[in-house]
Amino acid sequence: MLYFSPLKIAGLVLAIIVGALFAAPNFMGEKTRLSLPDFLPSGQLNLGLDLRGGSHLLLDVDTNAVVRERLDTLISDTRRSLRKAKIGYTKLGRSTGGVSVVLRDPAQSDEAERVLGELVTPVESSLFGGFSGAVNLEVSNPSDTLFIITLTEEAVVALNSRTVQQSMEIIRRRVDELGTTEPTIQRQGATRILVQVPGLDDPQRLKDLLGQTAKMNFHLVEPSISAREVLSGTRQPPATRLVYTDSEPSVPYLIRRRAIVSGENLTDASIGFDQQTGSPEVLFRFDSTGAKKFGEVTSKNIGRPFAIVLDDKIISAPVIQSAILGGSGRITGNFTTQEANDLAILLRAGALPAPMHILEERTVGPGLGADSIAAGRIALIIGFIAVVVFMVLSYNVFGLMADVALIINLLLIMAVLSALQATLTLPGIAGIVLTVGMAVDANVLIFERIREEIRAGKGKLIALDSGYRRALGTILDANITTLLAAIILFQLGSGPIRGFAVTLAIGIVTSVFTAFTLTRFFVSFYARANNSGTKVLPI
Repeated sequence: MLYFSPLKIAGLVLAIIVGALFAAPNFMGEKTRLSLPDFLPSGQLNLGLDLRGGSHLLLDVDTNAVVRERLDTLISDTRRSLRKAKIGYTKLGRSTGGVSVVLRDPAQSDEAERVLGELVTPVESSLFGGFSGAVNLEVSNPSDTLFIITLTEEAVVALNSRTVQQSMEIIRRRVDELGTTEPTIQRQGATRILVQVPGLDDPQRLKDLLGQTAKMNFHLVEPSISAREVLSGTRQPPATRLVYTDSEPSVPYLIRRRAIVSGENLTDASIGFDQQTGSPEVLFRFDSTGAKKFGEVTSKNIGRPFAIVLDDKIISAPVIQSAILGGSGRITGNFTTQEANDLAILLRAGALPAPMHILEERTVGPGLGADSIAAGRIALIIGFIAVVVFMVLSYNVFGLMADVALIINLLLIMAVLSALQATLTLPGIAGIVLTVGMAVDANVLIFERIREEIRAGKGKLIALDSGYRRALGTILDANITTLLAAIILFQLGSGPIRGFAVTLAIGIVTSVFTAFTLTRFFVSFYARANNSGTKVLPI
């Protein structure tokens, strides 16, 4: 038990060196850290929202809007399928949870059932991207002429889950564009998303970025009649709609309902400045499909205005001066530099699949975070000094060995957190402080076992060996139980609770390593170096 082979000693030394390398960047300045060679670790601990300050938002995804859009698509699919099969129908529209349609001729009921049945497809399972065996639609025929097509429960669940996942990815892209480090974006429950951005000093900007769906489309303005005439009572042409500008005062436009190009065809957007006026503008570029459509439409409608619609608001309505064949263009308006930059961010990140509502909003100032760090540092220092003094007074040289192992233990905790790029929160600091006390608990058990063996009259090396052997079961039992509790906290908890669980779990693993392996090596080395029959153990 007290013998260490050269291979074990090399492993111990290597673990300490690797730990020191990963922990070292936390004690370096920014310039020194960035100048390190690429093969050396340079990651630092990331401070959480409660330590660094920043913004906290809890968002709720409006999945009902996605279901409504799916039903609108289902209406279009039903109309197209029935027309293709030359089946007469009427009263096509939404019903409760689905779409209803009435046939003109009852004799076409069987054919309609076959055609509408072709709309049914398997529902994709979220597990491994396979299919669950369920279908997306149920087609019922309550009477000879009435058909009702409803979304299945499995289809709604899959649609909502996919919507939330897509929303999380787009939120992540938007937040990353702000240039912040280590944002926390987590799903909570079925439709909620938690967003925490440490270090962001402008929470309103974050709300503006995440609060917009950012669905942008390009529409032609209706040439036959103006929006003012429609508002004064003139009959509105079919397939058109009234949309207002986002300026003050707002100006109405009558636009074609069908978009000539959608925002899905955008590949890039960036901020630019007008060469004549110097005012900010947004430059955009389409993919090949969008460029082709945009080029065809603009070449056929020179001299006509078209509207750029963002979230049902017109942000610009320029006149087509010439065919735009390059697949790129610009959006001008009364933008400030930040407004133009934020619009470019929204367009680059893509549109959210559904609107989102802010349920909870918190802002933590950097001053409060600094106070939390100072309080945590004081608690850690006081706890560490108390433990060091207690161990030295109680166990003499062996207590000093345990204190050295404790310092290495803290170094290893910092190294693991840095390697994982984990976020350190105030509860995480509490977990580290708790680990300081727990780290020497194993040593106390071992040393007290050794004292019992010495009182029983056993020799020095036998007492040391027996003490470590008899204490091993108790140490493992206590630490495995605590580790299981940390795992449960991580699985069932969220936010700060998880931060505490992570540091506690890492501290348990490192403390067992330092207490039972590293301290045992120190004790073994000391005992063998002072192996004389007259000298008693300093314990």
